[in-house]
Amino acid sequence: VITPQTKVLALLEAYPQLEEVLIARVPAFQKLKNPILRRTVARVATLQQAAAVGGVPVAELVNLLRREVGQDLLAGAAGTAYATERPAWFDPALLAPPVDAGAMLAAGEQPVHRVLTDLKELPPGRIYTLAAPFLPAPLLDKATSLGFAHYVVEEPGGRFTVHFHRE
Repeated sequence: VITPQTKVLALLEAYPQLEEVLIARVPAFQKLKNPILRRTVARVATLQQAAAVGGVPVAELVNLLRREVGQDLLAGAAGTAYATERPAWFDPALLAPPVDAGAMLAAGEQPVHRVLTDLKELPPGRIYTLAAPFLPAPLLDKATSLGFAHYVVEEPGGRFTVHFHRE
């Protein structure tokens, strides 16, 4: 699954057809055609860093690349559909204050550890809310494996709000 932390070289090895898409959106990465830079810079540069170099919002870049290879709301790591229909357990009165994964990513933090810790400490009956600049598929899969139900809402601009509830 393509995420902001995906290394550019790993992306291009897995999806060679994305090279031109990436270069078209971030022209500075035209330099990836140089074999030396490809083996060095592309090996360590993440898509988050590529977006910063290109002055492109990371969510926009990740969602562009995900769409190109068919990774969308239904393409989870577990091969299952994510819940996008409002579930019976969803009650706005039970929502905990939302956590903004986009702000954490922009600060260079990886939100997955905080979210998993927060979920483990979630009081019974409460609903955890995560705002994200892209569909956090690996996190959804992990939370599901830990016994949490989820409800995904796609917001305008390619953002997502994910609600978690202990099953």
